[in-house]
Amino acid sequence: MKKPKILFMCVANSCRSQMAEVLGLHYLGHKFDVYSAGSKPTQPNPYALKTLENFGYNTSTLFSKSFDQIPDDIDYAVSLCQEQELTCPTFSTTVTRLAWPMSDPASSSGSENEIQNVFAETLRSIEQRIVQFQQEQSEN
Repeated sequence: MKKPKILFMCVANSCRSQMAEVLGLHYLGHKFDVYSAGSKPTQPNPYALKTLENFGYNTSTLFSKSFDQIPDDIDYAVSLCQEQELTCPTFSTTVTRLAWPMSDPASSSGSENEIQNVFAETLRSIEQRIVQFQQEQSEN
């Protein structure tokens, strides 16, 4: 049976969507093909990578991707940006679009420890949304 595809999106595909891809694979990978991409991809943010690694996740395969590097037949498209930030691709009408807007941790400032705490908070917020999504899918 073909697994549904879920795409996590943000502008640079460097922080939020990268973290969501890793968490999505962890929580949803048995039932979903999981992807991330951005409208203006750059490279994974070092703080995002460090945060994921601190929580025990493997980051060795992460890289920033544009929308043309992911399959066309996405079933779920999840935006993690503030609405005005992201230029989304055009999806078919069958795609379920979800908005989980959250602040970009890359724009945080302060000490090394304060910045790392912001990234950890973002990771936990994404994790809560993915776990909630997983529970909703189990009920359907």
